[in-house]
Amino acid sequence: MSAAHGSQIINRLRRIEGQVGGIARMVEEDRYCIDVLNQVQAVRAALNRVESEILKRHAACCVSEAIASGDPEEQKQKFGELVDLFERSKR
Repeated sequence: MSAAHGSQIINRLRRIEGQVGGIARMVEEDRYCIDVLNQVQAVRAALNRVESEILKRHAACCVSEAIASGDPEEQKQKFGELVDLFERSKR
């Protein structure tokens, strides 16, 4: 992952970290449940965007390098990793 791309991901994760802290404060303050749930959904959406960016980067770099290598074992490994990831996300 390039330094610039990694930095963008880190910045997004730090914002999410702040959002999670805000949710904890909302719970401590006994805020209205729907307001808390809206913030939880916002965090989930932000994490999904981070996941998508990392997945795109993985496909563009790691998977494409495995394909270009011509090594069937490396290709099989990268494909297997993606399948495992998608299977876990269905649970």
